[in-house]
Amino acid sequence: MARIKLLLRYDGGRYHGWQVQPNGITVQSTLQDAIERITGVRSGVTGCSRTDAGVHAEMFCCAFDTDSPLRGEKLATALNAVLPRDIAVYDACEVSDTFHPRYDARGKRYCYRIWNGRQRHPFWEGRALHINRPLDEQRLNGAANAFCGTHDFAAFCAAGSDVADTVRTVTEAAVTRDGDLITFTVAADGFLYNMVRIMTGTLLDIAFGRLPETAIDEALQTGDRAAAGATAPATGLYLQTVWYEREVTA
Repeated sequence: MARIKLLLRYDGGRYHGWQVQPNGITVQSTLQDAIERITGVRSGVTGCSRTDAGVHAEMFCCAFDTDSPLRGEKLATALNAVLPRDIAVYDACEVSDTFHPRYDARGKRYCYRIWNGRQRHPFWEGRALHINRPLDEQRLNGAANAFCGTHDFAAFCAAGSDVADTVRTVTEAAVTRDGDLITFTVAADGFLYNMVRIMTGTLLDIAFGRLPETAIDEALQTGDRAAAGATAPATGLYLQTVWYEREVTA
């Protein structure tokens, strides 16, 4: 029995998130279907994160155990032949049987994309939030700096979450523009449920005057969800990178 690490990219638009759901197609269940078709055994797949419905991934790490002799490029090619076009494996390798995609992760980077053109763009439909009101990316970038550092992000966590420790260290929080495409990039040692979407919504609420410039600092200090902004739609959110302390190979 060998443990195989897979790296995926996927468009989450038609999926109910990563994790298997009783009613709804998910990335995890679709991948498990593909592994069963290739190896003849339905293997459980462990992921690095539980992305929500509609969230995309440019790098998603997962692992499963198998007796199949397929490895590397041959396994990736075989899986891609049976996976739907909106999910692709770009790396497959054998790793130590102690490797865990979630618990061994040392940090993640997400980005949130906003199409800020006057008219909608069909190529970004379902992949970026369309806002046709002008946005000042320099002002947004200045506000985003307040997220950096070690803080209690309780105010930036969805209500009802049962996470006990809401302290996280954000190492990067920046807003950039490339033409009409605005990107909010944030990296941290971990993320709370809906954290990036609430961070994005807070920045937008500040931009449109629905919240004061001091809103981020106040929300971090009070831990009050009501002090932060709205939860931005899942459409524009991407898991971009997952870091591991060391490359864990077999």
